[in-house]
Amino acid sequence: MFYVYLLENKEGKIYVGYSHDLKARLKRHNRGGAKFTTQHRPWKLVYYEAYLSEGDARRREKTLKNYGSTLGQLKARIRESLIDERNLES
Repeated sequence: MFYVYLLENKEGKIYVGYSHDLKARLKRHNRGGAKFTTQHRPWKLVYYEAYLSEGDARRREKTLKNYGSTLGQLKARIRESLIDERNLES
């Protein structure tokens, strides 16, 4: 199984990634396993999609990273799960 995932930190920053081992990858992000995520820890998993094909997962990750409207549509679908959306309602 291959996963495309969204992480969020306390400031509401979103990180989009891809992995074949989601639990291990989240642990690596929170230990400092990537340049961007190291600077903005801690991260929590707010969304993921599972794929049987690695190619499908990589294409989806690329689409979410390169097309803001696609990520915006996804964020609208999961708005109650995101920190910055909850803060706007307060």
